[in-house]
Amino acid sequence: SAWGAAVTMMPGETPPPAAGTAAAAACANCDVLQQNINEYVAALISLKQKMIDGDRLLTEYQQKCTDILYFSIKILALRCQVEQMLQKILPLEKCEEELGSLKAELEEKKVCL
Repeated sequence: SAWGAAVTMMPGETPPPAAGTAAAAACANCDVLQQNINEYVAALISLKQKMIDGDRLLTEYQQKCTDILYFSIKILALRCQVEQMLQKILPLEKCEEELGSLKAELEEKKVCL
């Protein structure tokens, strides 16, 4: 057009690209932008899955800690019971020894009589 030819260029200015070239560059930029968005969304999805997996592992870990605490308390209670039973058994073992001695003495006296 005559108007475009009348526009004078300033020193250092670059002429605007032709309409077809500008559209092609814009399409290329859109493609790159779409690819970047797709990669960003994929990275976000991957991060979300890792967060879900991390939450699941944390829940499992906390449950195992709770189980360990529960079983530790149970073990402590069982140790106390075993200790109490041992304290009851020791005097009974002494009585059994004394009964054995008395039985042996009675057998001797029986033989003598």
